[in-house]
Amino acid sequence: MDDTGETDRTVTADRLLGSAERAFLHAEFPTVRPLLRRFQNEFGTTVADDTAVRYAVLRSALAARAGNWPEAVRWCPDVDDLDVAPTGVVHALAVSALRRLAEEGRHTESGTAAVAIMLWAYLLDEEDTGDFRELLTGRRGTPVPDDLWEEARGQLAGRVTALLHALDVRAGRDALTAWATAWEAECVVPVVVPADAGPDGLIPLGDAAWHLLDQNRRPALLHAYTARHPDLGSWTVASPDHHACAAPLGRALTARGHDQVLAGEWGEALTDFSTAVRLGRTLDAADEAAVLRAGASVGRTPNGRGYSALARILGLELAHALLPRNSSLATELAAELVHQGRKVFGSDPVQSRNRFARALVVSPQDQDARSGLDDHLRADLVRARDKGRPLEEIHADAVKDLLRRDPDYAPALNWLQDHSTLWSGVDATRAGLEGRVGLLSAAVGIAGPDDDHAREEHAAAVLALAEHLEATASPSDVIELFLRDLLRIGVSARFDQTVKAAFVRRAESREAEGDIGGARHDRECAARIGAGLPDQGLLFGPSTGFSQDDSGQGALF
Repeated sequence: MDDTGETDRTVTADRLLGSAERAFLHAEFPTVRPLLRRFQNEFGTTVADDTAVRYAVLRSALAARAGNWPEAVRWCPDVDDLDVAPTGVVHALAVSALRRLAEEGRHTESGTAAVAIMLWAYLLDEEDTGDFRELLTGRRGTPVPDDLWEEARGQLAGRVTALLHALDVRAGRDALTAWATAWEAECVVPVVVPADAGPDGLIPLGDAAWHLLDQNRRPALLHAYTARHPDLGSWTVASPDHHACAAPLGRALTARGHDQVLAGEWGEALTDFSTAVRLGRTLDAADEAAVLRAGASVGRTPNGRGYSALARILGLELAHALLPRNSSLATELAAELVHQGRKVFGSDPVQSRNRFARALVVSPQDQDARSGLDDHLRADLVRARDKGRPLEEIHADAVKDLLRRDPDYAPALNWLQDHSTLWSGVDATRAGLEGRVGLLSAAVGIAGPDDDHAREEHAAAVLALAEHLEATASPSDVIELFLRDLLRIGVSARFDQTVKAAFVRRAESREAEGDIGGARHDRECAARIGAGLPDQGLLFGPSTGFSQDDSGQGALF
């Protein structure tokens, strides 16, 4: 007799495994191992056919019986391969996995949980219940009626759910990493792979998020994700931390935004729509209508009696950012900014000025906003005349603009006349410095990059121009000089500091005007300049020379 217990027959892989499977199902476990050892010796364990899967399932089931769960998890095949294995062996392994999880202190065995989830979802699959139902029929000796099968199937699935939920609670897992979530998802479409199970969850985070959304568990999804990432400002589709869940989160936030509009929670709704857009969600017509409704009411209580100026401005800013082409939102936001600018005109001039300036950005033709800024300048000119206010706080260009609108305004005429000589001197100095920089730039181009003296003279001229602009012009003038690529970062520490300070000053001005994106961009540029350069100036391009192929420092910004 050969190792299969049969005589006069050729030993094949199929016969060896068939004998081992029958022995396992008859609980003749001492016979199973020698048969598997013979299979391994005769045929190896890397055969690329169904026998390899059958061998792996038996190895996994034997390891589970022995309590060696790391080995059982390692040998358990993926769900796509289970069709070729005997249902009885698969069922035995599934029962062992649930019993293991039910033992005290097994709530952290993610690999065992993955095996149990995958196998029970396979056995109880609504689309393909034939094998397991046939197994039960064979053991009962009579067919299982449909009503009894559905009842039993539901009870089994419920017991698995209850056990996994209890283990989730014990371990403190949220809805995104809950074993119960993985189980429910696996029952819909196979996603669990025992070999990939880890402490961060049994299924990919994005799959868990989609499942929670599809099962109408939006609050659980948003609660779990917000607890993980409380800073909603960081939720963007471009972020690696949020990319996997961006699409389901966008849908969930949009749906919650509609609910909040219906509940009169206008500001919260606008925040959700705004976050959804940052996550890549495109608003449809219904979404835009909800944004308009929230924008019309934000800052006001449902009964129309309460009012919050700050909430209204912030809410209208969100609505305007979501629908930038909607003229009614722009008009409403500008009007609110002007209204609030007028309210604090005397008590908080800085905030008042910022409100008017922001209104002009939102609605450039708003005459009330322009009038508000003009009134502030008129007050400045009166104080300058009466109290000798420092010159640098009033800009000649602003005074000239005011005179174009009000040609007969005497304080402006007087101020401009009093300072015309000084401002002409400033302009003449700038012109002279610009001319020197131009001449030395040409000289460096002719002499070539090896002429250290010419390069030093050129660098000194550019620095002198930059410091003059810092003292007499706007930060943007200094930045424009920098972007002309006349002097690279790393050549002159004083030039670097001057440019960095210009970016910081412009960022502060943009923040005051409500241009948060522009301010962030300027601060990032300042940080890069402050960080310095490697030897070859890799961030900004070549460190020397004026090649025509050089894209210049502007390429970074």
